[in-house]
Amino acid sequence: MSDDPIVLDQRRGMAAQKATEIRRRLAEVKADQVALRDRQVELEKVYAATSVQTWAEAAEKARYLIELFAATPAAQDPRRQRLIESVLEDFRRLSDIATPPRDHD
Repeated sequence: MSDDPIVLDQRRGMAAQKATEIRRRLAEVKADQVALRDRQVELEKVYAATSVQTWAEAAEKARYLIELFAATPAAQDPRRQRLIESVLEDFRRLSDIATPPRDHD
């Protein structure tokens, strides 16, 4: 008798192996979603608890909220998508202008 473990997945049929793999991946996705929600809650607590000091920081908070809105059904209208893209591009452009280049020694 061997002490080597038996890999049960190899003893199942292909359909059972696929079903097992799908269940495993689904469990991983759910765990990732929970972790993401937890990180979002923490970020939102930080955003709510701190006052911004610059326009760039204010734009970063607004960018976060706009990106949340962009993921909703209400934002799927093509006109709203163009508006969202335009505002986010404005933030990027204005942030680049407002941030002076650093000297690299």
